[in-house]
Amino acid sequence: MKAQLSLLSVVLVANLGSAAANAKEPLQFKDIFDFKAAKTTQLSENGEVFSFSATPYRGDATGQIYTLNNNKLLAEIERGTKPTINKAANWVAFTQVPALLEKETTKNKDTLKNNLVLVNTITGEQQIFENVTDYQLSDDGHWLAYRFDEKVDKDDASTDSDDAKSTDKSSEIKPDKKDKVFDLVVVNLKDKTTHTINSVFSYAINTIGNELLVSQSYPDGSDNQVALISLNNGFNTSVLIDEPGVVANKIAWHPTKNIAAFTLGNYVNDDMRRRDHQLKLWQNEQLTDIASPEKSWTIGKTASLEWSEDGERLYFENHPKLATKIKEKKYTDQASLFDYDTIRGQKGLNVWHNNDAEIKPREKQQWNENNKNRHYQAVYHLNGKQVAQLSTVDMPSVALNTNRTTTLLGSSDLPYLERVMYGGFFADYYAVDVKTGKRSAIINDYPFRPSLSPSGQFAAYFENSQVQLKDLGNNKVSTLTKAIQATFADDQHDYPSTQPGYGFAGWLADSSQVLVYSKYDIWAFDVKTLKATRLTQGKENNTQYRVIKLDKDQVGFKQDEILLLSATNLQKKQTEIAKLNLADNSVSKVLNGKKRFDVVKKAKNADKYLFTEQTYQQFPDFYQTDFSFNKPQRVTNLNPQVNDFAWGQKPELISYKGFDGEDLQGVLIKPAGYKKGDKVPVVVYFYRYMSQRMYDFPKMELNHRPNFPMFTSNGYAIFLPDIRFEIGHPGKSSTQTMINATQKLIDLGIADPDKIGLQGHSWAGYQSAFMITQTDMFKAVVSGAPVSNMTSAYSGIRLKSGLARQFQYETGQSRIGKTLFEAPELYIENSPVFFADKVNTPILIMFGDKDDAVPWHEGVQYYLALRRAGKDATFLQYEGEPHHLKKFPNQVDFSIRMMQYFDHYLKGKPAAKWMTEGEAFIEE
Repeated sequence: MKAQLSLLSVVLVANLGSAAANAKEPLQFKDIFDFKAAKTTQLSENGEVFSFSATPYRGDATGQIYTLNNNKLLAEIERGTKPTINKAANWVAFTQVPALLEKETTKNKDTLKNNLVLVNTITGEQQIFENVTDYQLSDDGHWLAYRFDEKVDKDDASTDSDDAKSTDKSSEIKPDKKDKVFDLVVVNLKDKTTHTINSVFSYAINTIGNELLVSQSYPDGSDNQVALISLNNGFNTSVLIDEPGVVANKIAWHPTKNIAAFTLGNYVNDDMRRRDHQLKLWQNEQLTDIASPEKSWTIGKTASLEWSEDGERLYFENHPKLATKIKEKKYTDQASLFDYDTIRGQKGLNVWHNNDAEIKPREKQQWNENNKNRHYQAVYHLNGKQVAQLSTVDMPSVALNTNRTTTLLGSSDLPYLERVMYGGFFADYYAVDVKTGKRSAIINDYPFRPSLSPSGQFAAYFENSQVQLKDLGNNKVSTLTKAIQATFADDQHDYPSTQPGYGFAGWLADSSQVLVYSKYDIWAFDVKTLKATRLTQGKENNTQYRVIKLDKDQVGFKQDEILLLSATNLQKKQTEIAKLNLADNSVSKVLNGKKRFDVVKKAKNADKYLFTEQTYQQFPDFYQTDFSFNKPQRVTNLNPQVNDFAWGQKPELISYKGFDGEDLQGVLIKPAGYKKGDKVPVVVYFYRYMSQRMYDFPKMELNHRPNFPMFTSNGYAIFLPDIRFEIGHPGKSSTQTMINATQKLIDLGIADPDKIGLQGHSWAGYQSAFMITQTDMFKAVVSGAPVSNMTSAYSGIRLKSGLARQFQYETGQSRIGKTLFEAPELYIENSPVFFADKVNTPILIMFGDKDDAVPWHEGVQYYLALRRAGKDATFLQYEGEPHHLKKFPNQVDFSIRMMQYFDHYLKGKPAAKWMTEGEAFIEE
């Protein structure tokens, strides 16, 4: 006879089973390694195939392909990265990189080679091609071309015969050092036959898929040629150009026709910067030259080449011919050793002159990144065979959108290069005629980017706290927003600089209306009558509407177009998705709830959309839908392990007052297992505005900031408060705001007042370093890359940009608003180093000693001042690191030390040895 369980026993067993099922582990650092992110997402043009690389924070990536007709995972590709889908969507190609272990253990990284993995989207069949440098799939999926990087045995490569050594190489035309050639393998993907073309430098398959253009280059240059190869069984070859040293750097096929453009140079001139390149056009079996409008201009090696989508315009770059290179003086004989000019020719010197437009670090940075190989935009009109110069030496920039047929937005910052050092970025803006290159002035000395109508007749910009409309035909300027009861100026702007507007949504395609953002709504202004129409009703419910632009090159909206909008509730913080019908100005919500929704992709030629939804506990997986959004379907489930961990409570919004009484909010995330009435340790992480992160899934990585779930899973609450600043007094105003915010947590009975820590990096690193000179509220602080002395940092250099730091204090983030000479007392007042003796809070300072934003000795200054004052200060100097830690070992190390630091001071755990004894410098 079977034993009978009593009702009480049944309940106990059920409860125990339920508790066991619900028991979740606290997150550990090693668990973070496994969390994946979708990188290089690709959606096929027909909307049937979705692919990306599922990349863990630490480990080997896995390429994934989904078929969207059934949302099934078609294939997984070990170590697959950077997927590409051909136009017909019958193939997905992945670059298969070496395993992480191989990367970490191989000393000579040059020996590591990539493979190509090709996946058939119909059958799921995979093909692997080893040692692939680069590749191209034909649009129809019939052909694959890839360059084969064959591993060469070093002994074989270094063995030269006596005959080879004695050969006269004086007549050789050598390629540039970085120009690598490989054999090109052409694969017929239908029958898997192959054809090899040797010594290929550049290549491209035409869009029709029946021809291949190649540039072949050889070590001595004698047999160099550009050839056209028919993609058929015979691979018939037509040599277009055959001369010693010739090379095609860029190749661009017409989007629909059998027309090719390419830039042609010759290694005969071994000076890459002064080598003339010609622009060639292969059309109707003939090769012709496209000349620059200015005869004294030429094309350089790095010039870009791009067709418009309709194939009517070919955009290329050119530049004025450079002056003859100055010959370097070198020691050649006994007399040259004592020659002044030759000796001084070996000097290492930069002359900083007061009349220089830019200081030398900025000039050097701009030279290396932009000016050394500076090119200017030009266009060739295929039908009229006309060439127009679009950007010029005195107006060097145009915002290229190849879909714009009438005008482009041009700009020049040349008159304002000096002002960048203290006043920020300004430029003169123009409308540039695509057909002729003629330009019309929009506005000069302007800090923001204007919006240009599709026709080019009108431009809109924000000036004097209002939106202005300029008719470029008669230069008449009209104020659009003066009589409207709405906020068009950014009311969160608390910098000592010009207040920006909220921006522009775009234009109607016929240029009859410009769509403008206010704080909450989208407004349409008629360019003729100036009549305003409010298209959304966001102000009434505190919702901010913004157009979702999935096609960044879209020129204008149709009059009856239905636009997708993001709808963010500025009080409750959720971001939903809505539609705006321009035909009747009706708005309807299509994705809503207490989450953050983002529409991320649309198939180019199909009614297929991908979106994500996320919360603090929900990873932003991908969903698919059509434009109705009626029946969304989930596609991915990248990180199911989220449910295995004690992640933390749902975030809550906490309201408090800013330094000036303004209503502010912060996001509080209580620890997992929190019970009402518990007073818990809190780590405050901040920068400026943070409450918009209410529904964000946290980044699962280790870097300069706390990993939120690591803390909320291990007994801490995380608090993300908004901070506001007073111009001239950023330190004291942010301190008072932080005190108010943190005190609210204490008053609510959530924060243990003896267990509150503070962590910030960069600008927040400065704030946290300053706050502890004013208050003892915080029991431990971790400050990353802080400025500690504004008087010394004021005239420092931002190494990455080469800019002087003066702009940061006078008009930028540091918000002093005056020069050091005008208000030295403000610089001292806001510098924590001057008040180091007032600090009673333990502080851990972290810097990379190659910080390219903040001079790392700012951390040294503060540490030395605190040390001299006998304070509890520890300094972490990460060698070779920039402003944010980049090296994985350092990211992990700092994250562990940060946790150990807070565990000791906020939880009372034993201090780690490095905290009590430091670490001696030992170098073997």
